[in-house]
Amino acid sequence: MSTSSQTQFRYTQTPSKVLHLRNLPWECTEEELVELCKPFGKIVNTKCNVGANRNQAFVEFVDLNQAISMVSYYASSSEPAQVRGKTVYIQYSNRHEIVNNKSPGDTPGNVLLVTIEGVEANDVTIETIHLVFSAFGFVHKIATFEKAAGFQALIQFTDAETASSARNALDGRSIPRYLLPDHVTSCHLRISYSAHTDLNIKFQSHRSRDYTNPYLPVNPTAMEGLMQVPVVGPDGKKQEPQSNVLLASIENMQYAVTVDVLHSVFSAFGTVQKIAIFEKNGGTQALIQYPDVTTAAVAKESLEGHCIYEGGYCKLHLSYSRHTDLNVKAYSDKSRDYTISDLSLLATQGPAAMQAQPSAGQVPAWDPSLQARPSYGSVPGTVPGQAYQASAVPTYMNAAPPAGSSPLSQPGATSMRMPPPGGAPLLGQPPYYGQ
Repeated sequence: MSTSSQTQFRYTQTPSKVLHLRNLPWECTEEELVELCKPFGKIVNTKCNVGANRNQAFVEFVDLNQAISMVSYYASSSEPAQVRGKTVYIQYSNRHEIVNNKSPGDTPGNVLLVTIEGVEANDVTIETIHLVFSAFGFVHKIATFEKAAGFQALIQFTDAETASSARNALDGRSIPRYLLPDHVTSCHLRISYSAHTDLNIKFQSHRSRDYTNPYLPVNPTAMEGLMQVPVVGPDGKKQEPQSNVLLASIENMQYAVTVDVLHSVFSAFGTVQKIAIFEKNGGTQALIQYPDVTTAAVAKESLEGHCIYEGGYCKLHLSYSRHTDLNVKAYSDKSRDYTISDLSLLATQGPAAMQAQPSAGQVPAWDPSLQARPSYGSVPGTVPGQAYQASAVPTYMNAAPPAGSSPLSQPGATSMRMPPPGGAPLLGQPPYYGQ
């Protein structure tokens, strides 16, 4: 008889508080079983991935009536029990308890694994977690992280007794509403025991904390998250945390985009400290670091969606990066650290190490006779009076883009004067990739 023609239940068996589930998805997890069964009662034990195909499982309820309730519900329901879209066949088991199958999560220990359902990582701070759990005893350490199951935390107590007290009181409960952001409508704690006994916390940060070691170094990059309170937009959705580093994705690349080009564009809004260009997922991206978040925010708002060149070429899409201080080790056309005046401290990369004599049509490096470059036109929406200033670092291009193309073209902007086709490029103009 095919699986599709099998009945979902067998009524001839004696009821048991242990249910046998068949036709489960491959390697169905304990969490998925509990999620299916918990509306009918408390689950005290499970046995997953049983059978040659690992698609069967046993679930034990604390009470017989709870198991009967689940079987009766799905027997009369027009909607079958399902896990990951697969129909699950349910019957009473011949056994009346699951023996010797205690998972690590059921073995008492001094460290709890807490899954916080219904929230994202920045919705619940480590201070809130500490406040909730310290009501049951001294909390030694906390580490938070994100997994497939959601936002989770490891919480270390002095002993298993204190941890058990916290688990028994809080498992299935919600964090008090007044401790949560306004946009969080529900938040539940799912708690089990961890196999860890002593968490290894290397830094004090917004993701980890060691309350036993006040001399532990602080991670400045991670601690910045403490200052970033989630902002909710008019549509009720959480906006991305701001940063002093912008991530630029560049589409429709018909011209080369080097650090000098990006420096010319982004330095209009403030001092650019570092730039790094890289390839990802078949596209070109760049990280641009400013001294502060405010400057980065102005640049992002002004440049988002604009094109570096006329004709829709090199269009910028900007977002905030999680980085706060770029680690730039090389001086090249792909990376630059403008905070280091002594270039010998950086490894020099690029064609001829960017130190060879310029060929015909190229601009020599640091030529004192060079005249000041014409500035870019003002950008609509930027700080009044702000204009694109010349980059302090000359470029080394040897091909000119077609006549009529100019950097950062947009309505109202004044185009730069371009050389005739085939002539030497103006300082800062990138080569043209194709005709």
